[in-house]
Amino acid sequence: MTVAVYPGTFDPVHYGHIDIAKRAAKIFDRLIIAVYSRPLKNLLFTADERLSMMSQALHGLPNVELDTYEGLTVEYLRRRGAQVIVRGLRVTYDFELEYQMALTNKKLAPEIETVCLVTSLEHAFLSSSIVKEVAIAGGCIDQMVPPHVAKALLERLKTLGADGSGKIPLVSLRD
Repeated sequence: MTVAVYPGTFDPVHYGHIDIAKRAAKIFDRLIIAVYSRPLKNLLFTADERLSMMSQALHGLPNVELDTYEGLTVEYLRRRGAQVIVRGLRVTYDFELEYQMALTNKKLAPEIETVCLVTSLEHAFLSSSIVKEVAIAGGCIDQMVPPHVAKALLERLKTLGADGSGKIPLVSLRD
């Protein structure tokens, strides 16, 4: 049985993430969506909130499991008995980062493979940072995220902007 892990921060999950997860679930016997709980970037949602949003988005996929983790991704895969890391590619910039991460992971764990899936064309422009920036600017995110994610994001932005500063801390990094 081939077990794959699709790791990410998913802050918030968007249709590009969902596209990759659904397609990976068709390829591998078991897919673990691993929400990274302590990335080096500012987050709008806790790990549990991100896990819940992803769970709702992927409800009904029988071979998908959700989890959170800290530390090295390859060490998490070893603990879970997984053999494959799944990553999504959107643009050339993604390829360079994913290539570097794949080589680093191969050096750390030669037994683990990385499989990159190209995001479907209709989602190629999406990133969590773009979704957040559009939402902050008052734009429509209905075609970017599921309804439950849009609702949670808009509620969180209202809460964060409640101090009157009009500033919401964000770091635009690849996500």
